[in-house]
Parts: sequence; structure tokens; C-alpha cells
Amino acid sequence: MKYITFTVPCYNSAGYMRRCIDSLLVFKEESEIIIVDDGSTDATPEIADEYALQFPDTVKVIHKENGGHGSGVNAGLAAAAGKYFKVVDSDDWLDARSLQKVLFRIMHWEKEQTLADMIVCNYVYDHLYENRKKSMAYRNVFKEEQMLTWNDIGMFSPSQYLVMHSLIFRTEVLRESGVTLPEHTFYVDNIFAYQPLPFVKSIYYIDTDLYHYFIGRDDQSVNEEVLKKRIDQQIHVTKIVADCVDLREVELQYPKLAKYMMRNVSIMLAISSIHLLLINSEEAWKKRSELWNYIKQRHTKMYRRLRFTTLSGFTFLPGKTGRFVTVTGYRTARKIYQFN
Repeated sequence: MKYITFTVPCYNSAGYMRRCIDSLLVFKEESEIIIVDDGSTDATPEIADEYALQFPDTVKVIHKENGGHGSGVNAGLAAAAGKYFKVVDSDDWLDARSLQKVLFRIMHWEKEQTLADMIVCNYVYDHLYENRKKSMAYRNVFKEEQMLTWNDIGMFSPSQYLVMHSLIFRTEVLRESGVTLPEHTFYVDNIFAYQPLPFVKSIYYIDTDLYHYFIGRDDQSVNEEVLKKRIDQQIHVTKIVADCVDLREVELQYPKLAKYMMRNVSIMLAISSIHLLLINSEEAWKKRSELWNYIKQRHTKMYRRLRFTTLSGFTFLPGKTGRFVTVTGYRTARKIYQFN
């Protein structure tokens, strides 16, 4: 039995993928590793096949045409045989002791025939080249090592989000949610960490720094200049997130979850709005207005909340003064919270 499936989407990852895969091989018997070669043109396919040949009972390789990160996640989920499913980006890695805690807990649940739908662990912004780290924990949100529902959670701080790095879903929950990520699109991890949440009936938090999120590559999608170049993809994902869940239905059963998910849409809308302002062109200002009008036309109640009661509303202030206030606020928040 494989307790957990790790999917590693790889595109031209030869320079760093070994660090990632080696960190997942610590518990070979209990884990399944699916390496998805997304049409790479470097040595990635050969390295992936090397691991599959060396560890045939643990590592599977999917070679496919290039479809982007989301396509790799979709392929991994379709092939997954593990009870749980986790995406690990090819330039990131997992901590061995933390992984042991997670696996031992899953194995215990299997014996007791009780499985949490979602496991939450801490993740670490790892500025490896600068020897600097920042752990993101959830102690104020979830009681440690207890089965919880969404009605048991605490308040998220401004810098806290349930991101793909922090989440391990039960595989069947993901499939039930119907989450499918768009191809050739960046920022799809926002969809993966959002759409399945209403299908989660039980949550278990393990206060351990499991996931190391590597910071340092110039071409990373979180880089401000890169995000500005890919702003149309950010807008596309923001629209998908706003559309994929009916928060009115969620609010009836899980009001705390609905509040969190509304804040999530707000943050994504704010990021899109701010970076359109940073581009600072008439075309970008037009796209900003079109994005807000899209929300207004399709989700009237959500629009009113986003426009007048959440952070994103401050990113749609009118005129030059409004633009200045928005950009200045963003720069200040970035220094305080160290987004990347």
C-alpha cells in the first residue's frame, strides 16, 4: 500500500530535480513518486527514467507533451494510487523528520480506519543562496494534532494562506472536488489550494516545517517583474478562482471557511490590480477596470464585499492619487511581510 503520492512536475529541471526527488525517497515503501516530464528539452527525461529504473516500486515517470505546471499536476492526480496526494515542485524539497511525522500519522489512521480529508503542515520560504529562512505556521488557526472541521478554526493573520505547499489532500477528496488545472498557465496552485476546500470535512494540523519552498531563481513566478510579464495569466486564474465555488452555499455550512475563501479571492484580485498598476500603462489600467467589472457582472454580492469591505477594495481607488496610495501600500506591506 502507498500511503501518499508525491507528484513532481518537471520542465527542464535537470539542474535541481535530484535534490527534490532524493528528499521524497526517504520512505520508499510508504510512498509513490510520480515524476511528470512536461516535454523537457534538457536531461530531465533521462534523470527521471534513471530514478524509475533504480526504484521501480516507488518511482513512476510520465513523459508528455508540454502543457505547463497545471497539466503536470493533472497527470499526476489521474495516475495517483496513494491514499493522499501532494504536489512538490521540482526545485523544492521536503524535510525528512517532518515527512516521517506525517507518514506515521497516516499509517496510524489507516489502522484506525479514520482518515483526515486534509493535512496542514508548515512551509518554509528558503532563501538557500542567502542562508535565510522564514517559516509559515498555522498555530493560531488550527489546534495541533486534532481532527477539526472548518467550524473549529481560528482567525488567519494577514500573511497566512492555505497554499499548495502547506496542504496534503486525501486523493479521493481532490477527485470528488473535480479540480482540474488549466494548461500553459502559471499561478494555478491558487486553484489547487482553493477549489477542493468545501469538500474537506476533516482537517488535521501537524506543527512541523515539512515543505521547503526555494526562493532565489530569477525566473520564478513570484518575482515581481516576471509576474508583470505574466499578468494576463494571473488575471485568468483570478477569474477561475472567483467562479469555481459558490461561496453562498459554503457560507450556509461553513461560515468561517466562506470568510477565508472570500479573503482569498480578495488577495488574488488585489495582486492582479496592484501589478496592473505597476505596469503603469493605459492598457493595464483598462485591464484592471475590466477585471473588476467581470466580478461585478458575475458575482454581484461578492463584488460588493470585495469592493467595500476587503483589502482588494483599496487596490481599486480612483484617480492618480488612488493609484499612488495603492502602490505605496503594496511596497510597505511587501517589506513587512516579505512576500518573496
